[in-house]
Amino acid sequence: MAIVAILMFLPIPIYLEQPGAAESINQYVTVNGKTNKQKGDFMLVYVAVQKATPLTYLWSFSQKHIDRVSAEEMTGGSSDAEFDRIQEYYMQDAVNSAKYVALKHAGKEVSQKYIGIYVMSVLDKSDFKNKIQVGDTITNVNGKHYSNATGYQNALAKIKAGEKVTITYQRDGKNHKAIGKTMKLPQTKRTGIGITLANRSKVKTNEKISANMEGIGGPSAGLMLSLQMYSQLSKKDLLKGRDVAGTGTIDADGKVGDIGGIDKKVISASKAHAKIFFAPDNPVSKVVKKYDPNAKSNYEEAVETAKEIHTKMKIVPVRSFNDAVNYLENN
Repeated sequence: MAIVAILMFLPIPIYLEQPGAAESINQYVTVNGKTNKQKGDFMLVYVAVQKATPLTYLWSFSQKHIDRVSAEEMTGGSSDAEFDRIQEYYMQDAVNSAKYVALKHAGKEVSQKYIGIYVMSVLDKSDFKNKIQVGDTITNVNGKHYSNATGYQNALAKIKAGEKVTITYQRDGKNHKAIGKTMKLPQTKRTGIGITLANRSKVKTNEKISANMEGIGGPSAGLMLSLQMYSQLSKKDLLKGRDVAGTGTIDADGKVGDIGGIDKKVISASKAHAKIFFAPDNPVSKVVKKYDPNAKSNYEEAVETAKEIHTKMKIVPVRSFNDAVNYLENN
């Protein structure tokens, strides 16, 4: 009995990625206090992730669309709490970019305010280890604020390795300061404080857009969030009664970026009876092709999966926000 229990319930350091679900974005987004009243739905599609047990690990090999990912690959060596904070950042950044794109294309007044650099990891050898942590936002170096990450990097590069520097950072909405020494960054000739980083900004507008994405992480909902927000801001009936699913990151210029697990998302969207599925259609780079001659674009993989499962859902290639809007307006 003990052996059976171990096989069934004891988690191992492997994650299983498998088809999840497709849900209406309408339950997450409000614009000026209102949800979308048009017929049809824009749909958020996600991949289900769970820790494997010995039994589910073995079972997964019989399932074509389940991937096995080591804990190290999944979290990058971060703790569970750090990993959750990073995923939360990616979602917040997706919401932020989606707001900016939707407002801009709807002709609304909008601007972006740069807050600082978001801490994604801290090297063990950094003097700031245990002083700043994943999830903090650095807003000043030696009392000076910069307008982008390059400004901070250049400022630190001008300080000799081993010299003290004062970092101002935000954590849980409060400002703090930390003092430590700079270091030579591994595999470079530059000086820094030993962190990996991402930009953090905030959208400024008079329009009240709320996106309550608590419990959902990652950047891949960016495109679909921007379409939901834009349809409400512009009052255009893009859905025309259809359920429209899709995936892809979005940046401030409206470019759609690639994501992982698109085969699983196609399966989930088809099961939810979506009529249309937007898939990023960026070409596979020469570098990737060199190491993997069989590598496919997100769109190619989505089409292949759609044929395999015999879905009637239309797979539509997109490289930008405009591509998606133009398709919905003209079809």
